[in-house]
This record gives sequence, structure tokens and C-alpha cells, in this order.
Amino acid sequence: MTPSYLFKRLLLVIYTLVIVSLLVFGITQILPADAAVTLLGQSATPEALEALRIKLGLNEPAWLQYWHWLTGVFSGDFGTSMRTGLPVATTLLDALGRSLILAAFSLTLMLAIAIPLGILSAVKRGKAADLIVSVLSYVGVSLPEFVTATLLLLLFADVWQLLPATGYVPLTENFWDGISHLVLPVITVSLIMVAHVSRMVRSEMVDVLHTDYIRAARLKGLSRRRVLLRHALRNGLLPTITIVALDVGYLLGGIVVVEEIFAIPGIGRELIVAVASRDLPAIQAGVMILAATYCVVNFLADLAYAWLDRRIQFS
Repeated sequence: MTPSYLFKRLLLVIYTLVIVSLLVFGITQILPADAAVTLLGQSATPEALEALRIKLGLNEPAWLQYWHWLTGVFSGDFGTSMRTGLPVATTLLDALGRSLILAAFSLTLMLAIAIPLGILSAVKRGKAADLIVSVLSYVGVSLPEFVTATLLLLLFADVWQLLPATGYVPLTENFWDGISHLVLPVITVSLIMVAHVSRMVRSEMVDVLHTDYIRAARLKGLSRRRVLLRHALRNGLLPTITIVALDVGYLLGGIVVVEEIFAIPGIGRELIVAVASRDLPAIQAGVMILAATYCVVNFLADLAYAWLDRRIQFS
């Protein structure tokens, strides 16, 4: 991977974020509700509403509001929350940290389950093990998050009372208590991803196992384990990296249901609250943080591609 490629990717990231900033700012400007009315209520006087608009800069032209906001974003200042009066960056980055913890545990559990299941299904293609994995995968894909979460809560928190139902405890305060609160949401999120990632691994492994270089490796007398893990899996995982990279974006922005059910104050839940209260700085900052996360994850996926397959060259 050459320095020129890294520079091009950096420019692409900046370009993407600028486009996203234009879109999110434009969308927030055309929202039907008035932010001043949302904050002060319908009974507020016109004078109070106008004073608040001036204080928040809502009386300025849209292009000037955008310029002030964009320059603040690139300097690390996402503005002040209209709802809490606190810096948006502090609130959302704390929420992002909680979502990242949930995402990291979920991804780890998913990969630990999905990759072995995919390999097993590919090696035992057409046999009972393949059929069982396929059926479980289809069931996992069919069950939405709120159904899985409800079933897990009913069994582990209500009937058996083995795990806490809701809440979030920082791992730095009480590690094992924090882990116990994460078990059910992590399982809920992981089961959804295991279903489709294991199918992807199976599909790619079936194709790779029938290639000439795998046959050549077997003819050389290499062990079955070495052929599977060092040769077949390394190339079979390439498309899976793309799926996992997309899953990271889903985990950060798309698990609002899971965060809401288990009362985890993650960034998805914060965005829902921001939209409901028409907290424009929080909405804009939240979307920008998620967009930046997407860009970083896709860049890391490119690095993983180059590491797994040395034939791939980026220039």
C-alpha cells in the first residue's frame, strides 16, 4: 500500500464527510418543527422565541449557519446541545464509547461462532451438519432483534433470573457486573450477524475448496487443518471482511432497538432522543460521527484485504 494511495483515501474520506455534512445539515434545516418552539413550548411568547433563535444562531442565513457549524466540526467543536446545554461532543462520544463496547463484544462473539460454523458447513457440504447450520442460520435471519431480545429477557432474566434485565454498568466501575449487563444484548446482536456471516463464509469456502491451488496443497501432503486454515480460509474470508465492515456501521447506528430494550445509553439511543427533541447540534454531530466511523472501518477493511491476499495492490 503506497503513500499515494493513503493520501487518496484521506482525500476521499474528507470529501465523503463534507458531502454527508451538506446532506445532514440540509435535512435538519427542512424539519417541520421549530427548534425554538420545541425547546420553549407552544405557550412561549414571540419575544422569547425570537431571543432564543438569536442566541442559537437560527436567525442567520442557512449558508452562514452551515459554515459556522462545519468549521466548528473540523476543529472538534460540535456545538452545544439545545436539550441539555452541555457540549454535544462530550455527550455523544461517551455514548459512542458505550456502543463501541457493545459492538466489540458482539463482533468478537459473532466471529468466534460464525467462522467455525461456516467452515464446518462447507467441509460437511450436503451432510447433516450442513443442514443443521443452514436451518439455524435461516432461523437467525428470520428473527428480528426485538423478538430475540424479548425471548432472552423472558428466559434468562424473568424465568431463570440468571442475568439482569436492563441497565448499563461501566466496566471501569465494576467489571463483572458490567459484563453481566452486556451478556443479553451482546447475544441478541450476535445471533443476527452469525446467521448471515456464517452463510457467507460457507459460500466462499465451498468455492475456494474446489480451486486448483487447494488441490495442489492437498497433493503436497499438507494436513487438512493446514489447508483449511492457512490456505482456504485466508482467501475465503475476503468477502466476509466487507460484510463485517458493514456490520460495524449497523452495530453503531442500527441497534437502536437493542439499546432501547436493554436501556443502554448508546449513540443510537442518543440520536433517537435528539430527533424527538429536535436537538439540531446533537443530530448533526451524531450523523457525522457515524459517517466518520464508516469511513474508518472501510479503510481498515482495505488494509485487511491487503494483509490477507498479498496479490492485492493499492496504488
